[in-house]
Amino acid sequence: MKDTREYIIEEAYKLFLNHSYEAVSISMISDAIGLTKGALYHHFKNKEELYRAVIDKHFPITGIVADVDNISLKDYTNACIEHTHKILKAIFGNEEKFLPVNYLSLIADCFRHYEGFSEIKIRVIEDDRKNVEIILRNAIKRGEIRNDINVKTVAYLYFSLSIGLAGDLIRNSSVESAIKSLKGQLNQMYYLLKK
Repeated sequence: MKDTREYIIEEAYKLFLNHSYEAVSISMISDAIGLTKGALYHHFKNKEELYRAVIDKHFPITGIVADVDNISLKDYTNACIEHTHKILKAIFGNEEKFLPVNYLSLIADCFRHYEGFSEIKIRVIEDDRKNVEIILRNAIKRGEIRNDINVKTVAYLYFSLSIGLAGDLIRNSSVESAIKSLKGQLNQMYYLLKK
């Protein structure tokens, strides 16, 4: 039964990715998976529940787990790059080239059709930003970076650089290229912050 549920999620993902949420119907999903609507409803009570399962599986946007009191800014910068790479690989799989507009459209649909999605993701982002502020303050205390920076602004820059990946993904349609760009930007920012 778990395999059937996973199969439904995977096939529905393909449909939601290539069509808008509104355009995908239960009938369309049923036809794509080769099961009756009744069999589909056995696993998911409605399209909304199936959509949430698809998004939860394919868009695992989570915060960075780090010991914020002890990690150096340099190590945190590397952790950001690795974490972002892991998220992008989970979203895009092993496809080196892809059509990013479909993914961006699917993410936009999340904000309209996945109740609570924006609140959950904004909370993750805000928690990460607060953690970066702590890491920056500690880096200043340890003498790792300059003490004349605006901690809040630099914490927002870390977030903004990660969000800027969307532009790199659209321009190059490549996860590795986007990660390379992020790595260059974050390392340059770290270099500018160093004493």
